[in-house]
Amino acid sequence: MGSLLDVVAVSLTEPAGLLPARQQMAFSLGWHIVLACFGVAFPTIIFVMHLRAIRRQDEVALRLARRWSKVSAVLFAIGAVSGTVLSFEMGLLWPGLMSTYGDVLGLAFAFEGLAFFLEAIFIGLYLYGWDRMPPRRHIWMLVPMAITGVVGTFCVLAVNSWMNNPTGFRLVDGEVVDVDPWAAMFNPGVWTMFLHMWLAAFMVAGFALAAVYAAGMLRGRRDAHHRLGFIVPFAFASVAAIAQPFVGHVLGSRLAETQPAKLAAFELATETEGPAPLRLGGIYVDGEVRHSIDIPVLGSLIARNSLTAEVPGLDQVPVEDRPPVNLTRWSFQTMVGVGTLLALLSAVFWVARRRGRDLLQRRWFLRTVVLAGPLSVVALEAGWIATEVGRQPWVVYGYLRTVDAAGENSGLWWLLGATMVLYTAMTTAAVLVLRSMARRWRAGEEHLPSPYGPERLGESQTEGVRA
Repeated sequence: MGSLLDVVAVSLTEPAGLLPARQQMAFSLGWHIVLACFGVAFPTIIFVMHLRAIRRQDEVALRLARRWSKVSAVLFAIGAVSGTVLSFEMGLLWPGLMSTYGDVLGLAFAFEGLAFFLEAIFIGLYLYGWDRMPPRRHIWMLVPMAITGVVGTFCVLAVNSWMNNPTGFRLVDGEVVDVDPWAAMFNPGVWTMFLHMWLAAFMVAGFALAAVYAAGMLRGRRDAHHRLGFIVPFAFASVAAIAQPFVGHVLGSRLAETQPAKLAAFELATETEGPAPLRLGGIYVDGEVRHSIDIPVLGSLIARNSLTAEVPGLDQVPVEDRPPVNLTRWSFQTMVGVGTLLALLSAVFWVARRRGRDLLQRRWFLRTVVLAGPLSVVALEAGWIATEVGRQPWVVYGYLRTVDAAGENSGLWWLLGATMVLYTAMTTAAVLVLRSMARRWRAGEEHLPSPYGPERLGESQTEGVRA
């Protein structure tokens, strides 16, 4: 009864806008981040396919590049809407953050906006350059698309990394002074966090594309179109999936010094100890860990790169500074578990291929790849939950609590409802449009009408491939 009264008392002291702001940010960011993955990875995947078409006079590759460019246009258009919503949310949902630290974060947001507009320009040039530009010039429109997508993502990750590793300013009597936006943008954790997300983008886009063609092969469509449509994105996803655990390890090894509370939640460490065990499973209840499988020493090795180093526990963290332990823990374990499975799936395929075994003839493998598409999204979302929830109760770690960043606007619940309606409508529209495009492509309608691209395939592009 006492604990229930404590919860009620805390909820009464929280700003009216805190809970809707959290729900709004979680919903909109979780939805948009999937589209952002395609914005980062898709141009590079299309470039490789288009380059193959030109170098090998491969009309199957050309057809795939052309189709994928139209898919990317649909995803970019929807992502532009959700990204615009996010740009307003920072100031609307978190006035305490932007009013205090806006000068510190402004440079990264400015560069992100510029990168977005440049990406939009070049995606337009590439889409409407089909049959209008010389083929060997047309393909290079993809390069600035890919670069601007990466730059925009880096800028967003720089802001998030800064929230976890605040630098580039001094706080004097509650006022931010000596602002160095470049130091804030290139904070100590930005490169590993960006690389982690960059690889995740290729995993999501690559496995999602491969899953589409694996599903087609399960339905008996085992032609060159489906095999090539599978192999190129799966290759990108495989490299990313196999590299990701190493990057994640480097990123996580900094937590003992920068965010010990988050590391304690990740490791489910109630007490500081060394050597520390690796805990598989488990749940944190009433200050105790229950139902876990403990493997001695491995916790220190994975978290601290040492067989004897201490792993900080929750006993070193004041109760009011601890994150929601179970949510942080299980999100982290979900990300690691799914990521490990995807890396094993990738390794199995390429080892088998090197040994002359074609797993694309195996239905169990194709079914697994179909599952890998949504599982990559699960790993992505779980990773972001672990990162953001694990930073709580801070929005700027060590400087600004989330409760102090929120406002008193209880009307944000209406904004959340409107956003959910809008995003549901966009999701439905995207599914309907993409399914319609796929259906017409299967029926032989290769050249779909605007706004997805030119209506007629001219002779120039085909001749360029055959040249």
